[in-house]
Amino acid sequence: MADAAAPIERKKRTITEIRDSKKSGEKMVYTSVPDYTSAKWAEMAGVDVAVVGDSLAMVAHGHTNTVPATMDMMVMHAQAVRRGAPRTFTLGCMPYQSYNTVDRALVNATRFMQDGGCDAVKPQGGKSQAHILRALVDSGIPTASHIGLTPHTIAMFGGFRIQGRTADAAMKILEDAFAIQDAGCFMLEFEAVPAKIAKVISEQLEIPTIGIGAGAGCDGQILLSYDLLGVFTDFKPKFTKRYANLTEVAVQGLKAYVDEVKTGRFPDDDHSYGVDDREYEQFMTLVEKRRHV
Repeated sequence: MADAAAPIERKKRTITEIRDSKKSGEKMVYTSVPDYTSAKWAEMAGVDVAVVGDSLAMVAHGHTNTVPATMDMMVMHAQAVRRGAPRTFTLGCMPYQSYNTVDRALVNATRFMQDGGCDAVKPQGGKSQAHILRALVDSGIPTASHIGLTPHTIAMFGGFRIQGRTADAAMKILEDAFAIQDAGCFMLEFEAVPAKIAKVISEQLEIPTIGIGAGAGCDGQILLSYDLLGVFTDFKPKFTKRYANLTEVAVQGLKAYVDEVKTGRFPDDDHSYGVDDREYEQFMTLVEKRRHV
């Protein structure tokens, strides 16, 4: 029987492989990982793309949305992810207001690539951000984008709401998708878009689409590792499937630890260091002499 924890050996995916997955029909698997350990798990499991998502502001730092994520924060996490998954393609998500001008986008995307060790970057937005996306691509930075529910503009949406439920709204998403493709991006992400709408738009594009809450018609899928593993439990989005419940396992383990410490069962001899009997006796003699000085 194969070892479930054994790493899957595979070379890092390339931009060409990711882009060509649209033609080959290979479903690409993305997962958002905020730290060294979760990145290591993702690489061991054979995930195609490790995403350093600004959702880490919520799952790793306890904020209520992604807006508080900063470039310093994102670069630090990207470095940890790169160390944990050195053979996995890594995509850095550009945080709130880090790409609101071309110059700022170029500086911050370069930080992701040079300092964070990322293989590509992903701002958010479509038609209105096409000039930013094109500038990044033209500068030689592999770039993707994110449309549908875009967390950076959540205040304008009035909260986490499904996008593209009317014909006009769906057409806007389609136009955004073509603008992203025309800007030279290698991939786009749909979030919280009706499955039928995402499928129709995806079929019209040459670049692959990755869905999160956008149905099976996309060319690949992304979920937050902390969501799918049951690490983050403050809330569970409808589109998240739980494949494990690590919080339950962790709390059970911590409760057992608390109990054993309180009752004196931990640490026992198996979890303590010993000392040579003669050295111990000599030490006790010295202690006794000191007491009578």
